[in-house]
Amino acid sequence: MSLTAGVVAVQGDVEEHAAAIERTARAHDREVTVREIRESGQVPDCDLLAMPGGESTTISRLVRDEGIAPEIRDHVAADKPLLATCAGLIVASSDPNDDRVDQLGLLDVSVERNAFGRQKDSFEAPLEVAGLDEPYPAVFIRAPAIDSVGDAEVLAAWDGRPVAVRDGPVVGTSFHPELTPDSRIHGLAFFENEAASVPSLER
Repeated sequence: MSLTAGVVAVQGDVEEHAAAIERTARAHDREVTVREIRESGQVPDCDLLAMPGGESTTISRLVRDEGIAPEIRDHVAADKPLLATCAGLIVASSDPNDDRVDQLGLLDVSVERNAFGRQKDSFEAPLEVAGLDEPYPAVFIRAPAIDSVGDAEVLAAWDGRPVAVRDGPVVGTSFHPELTPDSRIHGLAFFENEAASVPSLER
C-alpha cells in the first residue's frame, strides 16, 4: 500500500525532509508520495507528517493562520506519526518558554531555544539513540534543548540534556536528521519496528 507523507512547508528544510522520507521509504521497501503542506485541507490525507525547523515563532504563526494547526493536532489524535525537528520540536512542545510561540501541545516537554549556541556554534555529534543499533550522526544548528520531560520518553541526550523524545505517535528532535544520509531517525518516527536496521547512505 502506498503511503502519503506531508511536509509542513511554511518554512525550513522542506526539500531535504521530502528527500529523506523518500529515501527512508525505499530503505523499508515502502512506496510513498510526498506532499508539501502550505494550506489547510491537505493534512487529513497524510499517513505521515514532518514539521521541519526554521524559526519557531514564524512557523507557529503560519500554521495557525493557514488553518493547518488544528489539522496537525487531529493527525496526532488519530495516532498518525509526526516527526518534529529543531524549531518544529519547539512548536510541537507543550511549553516553548516563549510567549510568541503558539504551541501545538503535542509533546509533553518544555524547551529552551538556541540552548547549544547560535549558527556559528553548529556541530555534529554521535548520539546513542534508543531503538538504534549504532550511534546516529546528529547535526545541531541553533539547536534547542529539552528542559523538562513529562510523559514523553527520552530517546537521546547530549551533554546531559534530552535532544530526542517520543510522545505517542510524535517524535521530536533538537537536531536535523534531514541533513544526513542516515535515514534511521525518519525510520524511527515512521517505521518504528524497522528503524534499527543498517542506515541508508543513498543520497
